[in-house]
Amino acid sequence: MWQQQVTENEQDLTTLFGGFGQFIPESWHPYWQQIQQFPLLSFVILTLLGYVVAKLAVLIFSKSFNQLTKLSKNEVDDQLIEILKRPIFLTLFFLFLGMAIKTIDLSAGLEKGLIRFLASILVLVWMFRGFKILTLLLNTLSKLTHKYEIIQPKTIPLFDLVGKLLLIGLGSYILLLLWGVDPTAWLASAGVIGIAVGFAAKDTLANLFSGFFIIADTPYKVGDYVNLDSGERGMVTQVGMRSTRLLTRDDIEITIPNNIIGNAKIVNETGGRWEKSRVRIPVGVAYGADVRQVCEVLKACAVNHKEVLNDPEPRVRMRSFGASSLDFELLCWINEPVLRGRLRHELFMDVYEALNEAGIEIPFSQHDLYIKELPATHKPPETSA
Repeated sequence: MWQQQVTENEQDLTTLFGGFGQFIPESWHPYWQQIQQFPLLSFVILTLLGYVVAKLAVLIFSKSFNQLTKLSKNEVDDQLIEILKRPIFLTLFFLFLGMAIKTIDLSAGLEKGLIRFLASILVLVWMFRGFKILTLLLNTLSKLTHKYEIIQPKTIPLFDLVGKLLLIGLGSYILLLLWGVDPTAWLASAGVIGIAVGFAAKDTLANLFSGFFIIADTPYKVGDYVNLDSGERGMVTQVGMRSTRLLTRDDIEITIPNNIIGNAKIVNETGGRWEKSRVRIPVGVAYGADVRQVCEVLKACAVNHKEVLNDPEPRVRMRSFGASSLDFELLCWINEPVLRGRLRHELFMDVYEALNEAGIEIPFSQHDLYIKELPATHKPPETSA
């Protein structure tokens, strides 16, 4: 079966680099037969003709596509044309060069070897040009963030690596077919090696793919303030392909593998419609207090604080009748979640002072102990001298 496939590949190469006579009109065949009587002359003529045809084809290709790309404002089209010029030229030139080789009286083995060599060069040229085209397309798509959020500057290395591996694999497969090597054994070996590498680097691969999906899904970004279910809380300083870094309020940087953070519950305090964050101040006052006065005093504390926002407006809500207090809650908004700790501290102090000035009692837990009866005291027995 494999030998039959190799024979078919050789026939395809022969057809590709076939005799020049099959490409010219029948009326020209007598003249071509006369030229073929001088192998060296026919070789030179076909080589020069191939060079001219390749140059003309590249010129026509450039002129035609330049007319089309004038309508676009970016330079991607022009760069793509420059990348494709050389492989197009070599493809046409090698086609004629292969036909020129067949006009020379060479042994069958040498002729096949030269044609395979030319075809191999073409495969390598197109493969390396494919690398450049891939890089160009990825860089272009990464700039269109509003259309392709999954392709970003940080995900380009992953796409570039995967794309190049696919191109190398395709190019290697074609080269093996050209030289009559059975690629089945190589593919089986590559599969076994891939499985072994996958087991050995499963943690690294897990972090890599988790990082890819984190960047693609964007549950958070650099500058966001997040809380994890494991207790970590801080500002995101870097989102990489392997790990995410958080800067805590203690100015300590925590590096968390993406495999862990990708499976964790994330509370993004900076997410939502805006970056503003709401602060809740629970307050308990004694029964018998004027509840409407309490609302006015608490709201005034928030309104008078210079770092509390007026839009949305601060508000006070009575929450419940507690065991020993009337429970209220002051709700106000601040610019950034990172300010929550300090502003809660300041608001608690302002509320305490304002309630004292207004004569509103803040209850605290008190326990009275009643002793019903004291135990009887026992005197020690008297001893005789």
